[in-house]
Amino acid sequence: MLDDDLKAQLKAYLERVQRPFELVASLNNLDSSTQMQQLLHGIAALSDKITVRTDGKDARQPSFALQRPGADMDLRFAAIPLGHEFTSLVLALLWTGGHPPKVEPEVIEQIKALDGDYRFEVYMSLSCHNCPDVVQALSLMAVLNPRVHTVVIDGGLFQGEVEARQIMAVPSVFLNGEAFGSGRMGVEEIIAKLDKGAAARDAAKLSAKEPFEVLIVGGGPAGAAAAVYAARKGIRTGVVAERFGGQVNDTLAIENYISVLETDGPKFAAGLEAQVRHYGVEIMNLQRAATLIPATEPGGLIEVQMANGGSLKSRTVILSTGARWRNVNVPGEDQYRNKGVAYCPHCDGPLFKGKRVAVIGGGNSGVEAAIDLAGIVGHVTLLEFDNALRADAVLVTRLNSLANVTVHTGAQTSEISGDGSKVNGLTYIDRASQASHLVALEGVFVQIGLVPNTEWLKGTLELSPRGEIVIDAKGQTSLPGVFAAGDATTVPYKQIVIAAGDGAKAALSAFDHLIRTPAAS
Repeated sequence: MLDDDLKAQLKAYLERVQRPFELVASLNNLDSSTQMQQLLHGIAALSDKITVRTDGKDARQPSFALQRPGADMDLRFAAIPLGHEFTSLVLALLWTGGHPPKVEPEVIEQIKALDGDYRFEVYMSLSCHNCPDVVQALSLMAVLNPRVHTVVIDGGLFQGEVEARQIMAVPSVFLNGEAFGSGRMGVEEIIAKLDKGAAARDAAKLSAKEPFEVLIVGGGPAGAAAAVYAARKGIRTGVVAERFGGQVNDTLAIENYISVLETDGPKFAAGLEAQVRHYGVEIMNLQRAATLIPATEPGGLIEVQMANGGSLKSRTVILSTGARWRNVNVPGEDQYRNKGVAYCPHCDGPLFKGKRVAVIGGGNSGVEAAIDLAGIVGHVTLLEFDNALRADAVLVTRLNSLANVTVHTGAQTSEISGDGSKVNGLTYIDRASQASHLVALEGVFVQIGLVPNTEWLKGTLELSPRGEIVIDAKGQTSLPGVFAAGDATTVPYKQIVIAAGDGAKAALSAFDHLIRTPAAS
């Protein structure tokens, strides 16, 4: 199960284990049980503090529990956690073995203080790059608090459960048998949902902060670059973001960032955050901006009010709120979101193994999605509104070579239909003949581009007809002291490298504004 490179990496990590513990497996006669047993014995062979038992009685088989003598903890994996979840496995082993987590002390105290009985089930897929954050958060909570019980379930391994619970998107989390949440969630976000007083405490903390000289709203590549460039000027810099890394977290492969031959989105996002923290920038994560209040006089403070009621002030503000997946906006899309309508083929594709799906969009994202899905699902129908695919020629050639893909150009999606609980079809109109066609299927992946996250700015500063923040060559918006960068702006070509460059430019422009504009008395 583990090649030599993985064994060497894992052995180095397991040297940090401080206390002995057991891996208790519950097995059956399936091949997956054999694979799990091989994995567990392979792990135990790398550390004298880890032993394996195969007398587990868990109903889910195969599965294994991590048990530490003298500790009341319940963390189980109904999965063979390799692929994107290998890091989750390594962290679970280290935490169980007493290695301290790299989490803020106040977060650890919040976890330990949770009062109640929390039984979490998190469904993931090994190809999902959004899942590890959730898996690791719930694993940590189970290790630290005996009242938190977590089982991590591979949806591909337990397809019957997935179908019975009608899970059509991962990660999906159930708490005490009821749906709790889906999509990427960090430990702080999960705690906030459990601890009802957390939002008010966060708001008070934000409002009590001293004004910044540069406040960056958004933590993607543009925001991170702006933070680094501003902090290097020696000025008080803060970043407030819904999730650090932004849309990059949802990107599987990055192969065109200069000097980085190949990486993935989550790893790239982690690198952004590490560099920003290296310069002492204050990061305020899991915060959504709601209102921008301009300064009332030259050199005055600009205020950003947050959705939780908190408020931050700064002499300059850089807006880098990025963009999100664009909706197709047809009947059935909202109703069947996460019930067959999906936006991340890498995450949710394995849940549609052997089934029929559609991909809406013929650009690079759509064609790449169709190619990836073709190796998993039974059949892919790709729909493109224009009369020709817009993807790069090399991708189109690859797509046309796949036997289980059907392409319709000049096709306008008009409805996504279902049986009330899940998707069962899609209707499109042939734009040339105006004929309507129904495609029977189980899943629809929407890949039609991005929409800027700027709704909260309407009426405050100048936006383009597409909702993008209008900026000049220096990143200046229509408001003095307010700059913008990245996918939320009118700058063409939404690329990571362009966003990072524009973030640096906005920071330099903000610094220039500060030195030329005396602070209001």
